[in-house]
Amino acid sequence: MSGRNKLQKFAEVLAMPNVYENFDAKNPALTKSEGENIDLKGQWAKKHFGNNFPITLELACGRGEYSLALAESFPERNFIGVDIKGARIWKGARIALEKKLENVAFLRTRIEQIEYFFGAEEVDEIWITFPDPFLRKSKANRRLTSLSFLDRYQSFLKPGALIHLKTDNGLLYEFSLESLESHARYQILYRNDNIYNQKLYTPELAYKTYYEKQHLANGLSIKYIQARFQ
Repeated sequence: MSGRNKLQKFAEVLAMPNVYENFDAKNPALTKSEGENIDLKGQWAKKHFGNNFPITLELACGRGEYSLALAESFPERNFIGVDIKGARIWKGARIALEKKLENVAFLRTRIEQIEYFFGAEEVDEIWITFPDPFLRKSKANRRLTSLSFLDRYQSFLKPGALIHLKTDNGLLYEFSLESLESHARYQILYRNDNIYNQKLYTPELAYKTYYEKQHLANGLSIKYIQARFQ
């Protein structure tokens, strides 16, 4: 993709009514279309979605494929895809607008700042779908299932909230099991290092992202963990 196309998409993202952005860790205010600042912490369902439905986050959402699939399948729930890549979010947000999916929105920010944008017990579920595994040991704390991230999530998860990890990477899978088992607030409910070898544990696993299709074509097995926040 050329730099010109990226700049055009960044400009279009800024005008989309279903996208919010933040890049300043010292100022966690969100910017929506036309440059308007807005505070949605603790009020996403009411202020953006206009309802009181449960909220699911898709972290490192990329093109938002999981958020879009879930939004179509569960119209009685709200979905928010979170990623830092504007060109990727542009595609998911555009599809949502074209399909008139009013129960899905996107947040463009660094996930390290996630706790600034959601209030206590505001989120019912998290999906982490094929995130960067950060293979170097020195970057292990950047993995989205590291203890530091699990601590961030507990600031806004409801008791009983589910967290899902779907990955092709064995190192991240084992690392995530260790992190979840060692954290007092999370309980592993299910684990499988090859989900398509048997009946799917939950029907949402049937949704496949662009990257998952590539991994499967390369003969990689897809791994899954479901845990509960206690």
